[in-house]
Amino acid sequence: MDWQPDEQGLQQVLQLLKDSQSPNTATQRVVQDKLKQLNQFPDFNNYLIFVLTRLKSEDEPTRSLSGLILKNNVKAHYQSFPPPVADFIKQECLNNIGDASSLIRATIGILITTIASKGELQMWPELLPQLCNLLNSEDYNTCEGAFGALQKICEDSSELLDSDALNRPLNVMIPKFLQFFKHCSPKIRSHAIACVNQFIMDRAQALMDNIDTFIEHLFALAVDEDPEVRKNVCRALVMLLEVRIDRLIPHMHSIIQYMLQRTQDHDENVALEACEFWLTLAEQPICKEVLASHLVQLIPILVNGMKYSEIDIILLKGDVEEDEAVPDSEQDIKPRFHKSRTVTLPHEEERPEDPEDPEEDDDDDDDTLSDWNLRKCSAAALDVLANVFREELLPHLLPLLKGLLFHPEWVIKESGILVLGAIAEGCMQGMVPYLPELIPHLIQCLSDKKALVRSIACWTLSRYAHWVVSQPPDMHLKPLMTELLKRILDGNKRVQEAACSAFATLEEEACTELVPYLSFILDTLVFAFGKYQHKNLLILYDAIGTLADSVGHHLNQPEYIQKLMPPLIQKWNELKDEDKDLFPLLECLSSVATALQSGFLPYCEPVYQRCVTLVQKTLAQAMMYNQHPDQYEAPDKDFMIVALDLLSGLAEGLGGQVEQLVARSNIMTLLFQCMQDTMPEVRQSSFALLGDLTKACFMHVKPCIAEFMPILGTNLNPEFISVCNNATWAIGEICMQMGAEMQPYVQMVLNNLVEIINRPNTPKTLLENTGRLTSPSAIPAITIGRLGYVCPQEVAPMLQQFIRPWCTSLRNIRDNEEKDSAFRGICMMIGVNPGGVVQDFIFFCDAVASWVSPKDDLRDMFYKILHGFKDQVGEENWQQFSEQFPPLLKERLAAFYGV
Repeated sequence: MDWQPDEQGLQQVLQLLKDSQSPNTATQRVVQDKLKQLNQFPDFNNYLIFVLTRLKSEDEPTRSLSGLILKNNVKAHYQSFPPPVADFIKQECLNNIGDASSLIRATIGILITTIASKGELQMWPELLPQLCNLLNSEDYNTCEGAFGALQKICEDSSELLDSDALNRPLNVMIPKFLQFFKHCSPKIRSHAIACVNQFIMDRAQALMDNIDTFIEHLFALAVDEDPEVRKNVCRALVMLLEVRIDRLIPHMHSIIQYMLQRTQDHDENVALEACEFWLTLAEQPICKEVLASHLVQLIPILVNGMKYSEIDIILLKGDVEEDEAVPDSEQDIKPRFHKSRTVTLPHEEERPEDPEDPEEDDDDDDDTLSDWNLRKCSAAALDVLANVFREELLPHLLPLLKGLLFHPEWVIKESGILVLGAIAEGCMQGMVPYLPELIPHLIQCLSDKKALVRSIACWTLSRYAHWVVSQPPDMHLKPLMTELLKRILDGNKRVQEAACSAFATLEEEACTELVPYLSFILDTLVFAFGKYQHKNLLILYDAIGTLADSVGHHLNQPEYIQKLMPPLIQKWNELKDEDKDLFPLLECLSSVATALQSGFLPYCEPVYQRCVTLVQKTLAQAMMYNQHPDQYEAPDKDFMIVALDLLSGLAEGLGGQVEQLVARSNIMTLLFQCMQDTMPEVRQSSFALLGDLTKACFMHVKPCIAEFMPILGTNLNPEFISVCNNATWAIGEICMQMGAEMQPYVQMVLNNLVEIINRPNTPKTLLENTGRLTSPSAIPAITIGRLGYVCPQEVAPMLQQFIRPWCTSLRNIRDNEEKDSAFRGICMMIGVNPGGVVQDFIFFCDAVASWVSPKDDLRDMFYKILHGFKDQVGEENWQQFSEQFPPLLKERLAAFYGV
């Protein structure tokens, strides 16, 4: 006999479902309490499934809601359902998957996949066979309901379905799904493709065995009249391009023709899926050869897709020109994530833009439409294709561009400016001849009457900032800066935002070129402080911080400090300790403190104290949480990370003058705790601060060395590359202060450092704070050199194990203090153990030749080692040996050292 509800209980549950649809918050609270009470009764869940599947007299929203409440219960405590209740729910789901209402079918599907994801796929063996069986039903509703449930299971459990745990049901399911590609109902065809699509990226074996049938069936559906089906076909082809391009190559010409049509599909969702194809194709090695002959068709289609649609313009309030007085709604403000401080070394090469760095190159020209859309996808595709085809793209693009950029309709003109920005990186060389006339036109567009044209012009100009700065300043830099500063004070918030971001990019490129205009720039940025709403204030902090990084000590003038510091300190005093707006402000102040150096002294005390308090509060909160996780919330450790980084900025900027602040605080005790935090970013920032304090006021660090060194040793783990780099750098700074007293600690760190420097092709990382490329092994090399400088007897015996990677990782670092101390160390170690360098002497010669102007006494050390080696082996052997030298190396060694 089936379970039957008690009439009074049923009425109670129905009343509850009705109340929970009420907009009144007080009623909602009562409902929540009542739900908690009812969940004490095991068969409450039976009532919920009963309303969903059997009470056809009730309205659909109420029945569906009953199922959704049940789904939440399953999620929260399915493990504690009594077996009869669980069985009743499962049986009801399978018996009613073909309900006449599509809403109820979808709700049951969600319920089934939620139960399945609770580890129940193994415990509910009849589920998949029954659902697959129901696909054969003559009844449309049953077939569609079963497919809907299967699609959700495929989405949630794709890996499990392709595993031995379930005896590989996909071997049956995939061929079954493929049969339904030809079904008469578009909804069913769409489900069938969507199910199979779940298994492409994981290369499920059952799909790979049927790959040719799958592709044939996709081609057969290419011109399906249903947009949902076309969208799923496009999605499948895009994924196949990534994982099974070998099967597509024979058909590539027709696939490209098909995708060209679909990218213009009148249904924007289909067009968007198809447009992804070009993004994915651009990453494939065959892109150039298969696409070159189609560019003539593709480029106009992508360019056309870059126009704002009418709906975009409505959503973006494109007709609102002035909105600066309207406060921001909180959900407009994206959460900010602080990047922890990373120590880097100045490098030979100039800073390349990193395509992987999201900060760098966001098509963030229409931010509030943060959802991916055809415009963004088309622009991204054009950007990556410009990087593949370079100048070859221009013949297809330039004729279009002229018509767009000077078009009387603002929407078309705006899209032309976006096109110009999108190709900036890839086609820069080919664009140079046109820039002298394009840049002035773009600068003119900064004062267009449409806000959306002004904002896109800001972005596109920032993409050409590098070229602008390479020209004489009066040509373009000065007019661009003047106009951008006006736009920073625009009446439209989107324009303010775009101008602030563009100005930050210009600052990074122009660096000290901006010094003559500092007074004018600061007036504008400070004026914006009083004008900006919440969201743009955060971007303004970034522009001020970047300015400080770019002009450095030139900012340390009384008149500039007088302009800049009062508004910053006022904000600093307004913000509470738990306000996340502190993050960008602290980052900004850190840059300002480093730039102002002694100019920051009058402000340093309250700033220093507050940072110490933030660290202390966060540590205390973390401790409470660890002891009583049920009573306390986990702290947001970003507060502590940003505070540690600002303390680093103060130590770096103030140098020895930070000593009194350190003396009067418990920062060393706090640092001891931070260095052992579980979160890598906290450790990363603590080691940076430790290094900066070591340089600034070692007297306070020295008493803690015995406790600190073992912690530094255990953090020499290249799995956390930034933590490892900063710990390594700090050890190097400590060496320079400790001198021979470093001896007891050498063995604690040396083996790890040697292991790190010998790692195969340690990747080049783009380190955040300077954006300069540095090989990560340069920092371990410098620290090994410094250890050898202070304790040559301890380190020299291992010389042979690290000399080769040591030399190769330091040859690209510019002459500086750190390189100087490291090379003195290596020379002293060679003095102790000359045999250690013999086999790799050519690498040493190369590293020595990388010096442009070593100090005289260091040059003498090099001279002695080179001549000593030459005398040792004799003239004839030296001649043979130096034959292997590249010509440039030979020349430099002869010129500088006479060998």
